[in-house]
Amino acid sequence: MVGGLFKNMKYNLDFWRNNIYINDNVLQAAHEVGAVKVVSCLSTCIFPDKTTYPIDETMIHNGPPHESNFGYAYAKRMIDVHNRAYFQQHGRCYTAVIPTNVFGPHDNFSIEDGHVLPGLIHKPLMVWGSGTPRRQFIYSLDLARLFLWVLREYPEVDPIILSVGEEDEVSIKEAADAVVQALGFKGEVVYNTSKADGQFKKTASNAKLRHYLPDFTFTPFKQALKETCDWFVANYDAARK
Repeated sequence: MVGGLFKNMKYNLDFWRNNIYINDNVLQAAHEVGAVKVVSCLSTCIFPDKTTYPIDETMIHNGPPHESNFGYAYAKRMIDVHNRAYFQQHGRCYTAVIPTNVFGPHDNFSIEDGHVLPGLIHKPLMVWGSGTPRRQFIYSLDLARLFLWVLREYPEVDPIILSVGEEDEVSIKEAADAVVQALGFKGEVVYNTSKADGQFKKTASNAKLRHYLPDFTFTPFKQALKETCDWFVANYDAARK
């Protein structure tokens, strides 16, 4: 179960219970049928709210997550505990990846339930919040290539962050401006500061990923965003929204 900031704020209990059930059922079923590798997906929102930056894989359990999505964050942290326990007791190589903000074709473009970039693409050009928070975005096609590498070659039980570099972090305002450019929008962009900003930043280090894949090339942000906007326009009737 996944959703954007405002859905998380409204349904913390549902996010906790449903994801805990999913975690346990999937990993236990995999163990019972003899699956030798499972790759689960975590999120940078699981990291402590009060922390130093950049965050890395060793810091997951160092403090409470942001209050806005504590149910989802704690449930996702438990996958790391699950994985380590299956390895300790049964020798299973179950692991997890931690992507930053994912976007791309076939995303969920729901204004209420979607994440920030698909939400910006779908809604009229009113941005919820001040536009100052900063995020790292990873194109879904790049993430798919990295998922296959993790499944086939990544040898560790400990999780790994899948992200562009710290230098590629952008503000929500910069992301909104990029959407405006990609869609050819000529009107005014309005920032609704009555809406919460959420966590200001979650800057993640991809040093561990670069240790394994120093030559991996990410799709440039504006190119990936243009491809995503073009897909959304061409497939508007069928897109999740």
